[in-house]
Amino acid sequence: MGLFILSTFLYVFYLKYFPPVTTMLMVNRCSEKAPSKSGEPFKFRCTWKSYDEISPNIKMAIICAEDQKFPTHHGFDFDAIEKAVKNNMESQKIKGGSTISQQVAKNVFLWNGRSYIRKGLEVYFTALIELVWGKKRILEMYLNVAEMGNGIFGIEEAAKYYYKTSAAEISTYQAVRIAVSLPNPRVLSPLKPTAYGYRRIVGTLYWIRYLGGKKYLEGVER
Repeated sequence: MGLFILSTFLYVFYLKYFPPVTTMLMVNRCSEKAPSKSGEPFKFRCTWKSYDEISPNIKMAIICAEDQKFPTHHGFDFDAIEKAVKNNMESQKIKGGSTISQQVAKNVFLWNGRSYIRKGLEVYFTALIELVWGKKRILEMYLNVAEMGNGIFGIEEAAKYYYKTSAAEISTYQAVRIAVSLPNPRVLSPLKPTAYGYRRIVGTLYWIRYLGGKKYLEGVER
């Protein structure tokens, strides 16, 4: 146990300053090599960009679509978890309550699946990256390793693929359309939102304005 804690701490500390060579999710997707919903062959795409090379538009879009309390919580949104548990007990449609921090922990360090061991490790790694990395690095990691399409990881490649632009130049509306597709990026397309997707786009744009726009990022960057 001591060796596990030491090795994971050292790896997390390393990732505070250096990009990961790969992540567990990337390895899993590359082993599957599943074609897209439209039949397009799998092609792995990932280009790392530093925090300052990424537009505030996508940072706000991700926070407002995925985790509005991100600057203020300590890795877990217990209100969202409680609502998700209640929904999952009453409905067959499973709803998650994961924060951005939890999603980073799952994507970078853990395998796919549902088990108590995996959930316990998710809690462990979430607490560890909150302690060692801080909010800015967690958001930077998310924006670079999150799955944003079939074989598409990170906002730089997503911006290129969907809108022929870059992470630095992406507009608010483009960013929001990508952000609302992230719960199921291999099925939902930013280019063809569903009716539910359009409702989420409107809701996310509202939250960006309500939270004060780019000024809200000061809570992440300090």
